[in-house]
Amino acid sequence: MCLDKLKELGVSTASEWASAMGYETHNALAKVIKRILNDMPEKIVVTYNRRPRHYKAL
Repeated sequence: MCLDKLKELGVSTASEWASAMGYETHNALAKVIKRILNDMPEKIVVTYNRRPRHYKAL
């Protein structure tokens, strides 16, 4: 569900992604992003590894 929303958004930051999901802060997705990066690294790309990071779903 989170990756589907990221595909709709395209390249976005965690704050933009969280607000599109209906959350108030980007910290709400922090644990989810870590799990996606650990379990399915082939489905997400982090283009800028410093803050603000930009995420893109493949």
